[in-house]
This record gives sequence, structure tokens and C-alpha cells, in this order.
Amino acid sequence: MALKSVLASIVAAAAVVQVLLALWLYRKLPLAGRPPRPVRPAHRVTGFALFALTVPIAVHCLITYGVQLTSVRVAVHSLAGCFFYGAFAAKVTLVHSRRLPRWVLPAAGGSLAVIVGVLWYTSALWYYNGFQLPGI
Repeated sequence: MALKSVLASIVAAAAVVQVLLALWLYRKLPLAGRPPRPVRPAHRVTGFALFALTVPIAVHCLITYGVQLTSVRVAVHSLAGCFFYGAFAAKVTLVHSRRLPRWVLPAAGGSLAVIVGVLWYTSALWYYNGFQLPGI
């Protein structure tokens, strides 16, 4: 669990970087100015790395535990894990669509970031906090 928690923390940090890069691309990051050319590929590379880091975590969870609904924390974590891959597939599909309103892609990316936060909170933070969720 220690390794999964470290990987999940790296994924959470990468998600924060993803959100900041996306805000910069959409020129919604205060005081950042116009994004230079490397920001777009950095966003894509970070997104790919984030996704790649989640695969060993998810494979281990699915093989070892499967989808469980035994407690609220476990149920939220299991369902959020499933939603993460669906949301990721939707976002990758939306990137190539030019017909949708401009707000759809940021909403999909924001949903992914929230799901990563929920997954980290219900797993890595739970582990680091002595198998208890803070605030609950």
C-alpha cells in the first residue's frame, strides 16, 4: 500500500500541474500572460504520464480487491476509480471534437481532476493518516 500511496500522490500532484497548465492554455491563470508554445505539449505529456501512472495502481486494486461496496470509503473509491477511466476516455474523445461548446473540454478535464482528488483522499490520504479519513 505504501508504493500505491506514493504513486497516487504523484498522480495527484500531476493533476494539479494539469489543471494549472489547462488554465494557462485557456488564459484563465492570473498574471501568467500568453502561454508559450511548450505549454500545450507539456499538458499532453503530463496527462499521458498521469494516465500511465494510474494503470499499475488500478490493475493492482482490481486484481486484489475488485469493485467493493463494503463501506462508504471503499464504495466511493471503487466507483471513482471506474469513473476515472470513463472520464479519461471521454476527455480524450472530446479533445478531437470541434462541434461541442468550448466549455465541455474544460468541464471534462475538471471532472478528471476532481475524481483524482477523490481517489487520493479515499486511498493515499487514508493510508498516510493511519487508516482514517480526516474530517469524517
